[in-house]
Amino acid sequence: MFGDAESAVEWRDAQRAAGRSVVSTNGVFDLVHAGHVAYLAWARAQGDALIVLLNDDDSVRLLGKGADRPLVPFAERARVVAALRSVDAVVGFRQRTPETLLERIRPDVHVKSAQYRIEELPERYAVEKHGGRIALAPHQAGRSTTDLVAAIRSR
Repeated sequence: MFGDAESAVEWRDAQRAAGRSVVSTNGVFDLVHAGHVAYLAWARAQGDALIVLLNDDDSVRLLGKGADRPLVPFAERARVVAALRSVDAVVGFRQRTPETLLERIRPDVHVKSAQYRIEELPERYAVEKHGGRIALAPHQAGRSTTDLVAAIRSR
């Protein structure tokens, strides 16, 4: 895991020097579940190396996911995500969305869920401006942390 954008950029440079394409995705990844694992594996398959841009705790609150979110603190979420076989690197960000970090990392591919429309993604311009593209991963309905939390609370 990288503590800052500069370290992530150095990692990206090393990947490119080795001839590897860089894929990025972003999210909260609170209570990592099978849907997350499948999504990240799909993202990784879009290139040679996957970096996950992880919302820090304050930025999760900006997303309006609820006063009790994230349920798992940033350091723990980062450690769990970094331990997944499909993930090569993790870096945190403080903003609501990761355009500033994407401007620095300049991935070849940035992956989002197909529940989004490419034209509406704030990340789109930061990625395409540097020659990258957006790829939409198949959406797994009913596979979300929000759904999982609701199911636990209803028991």
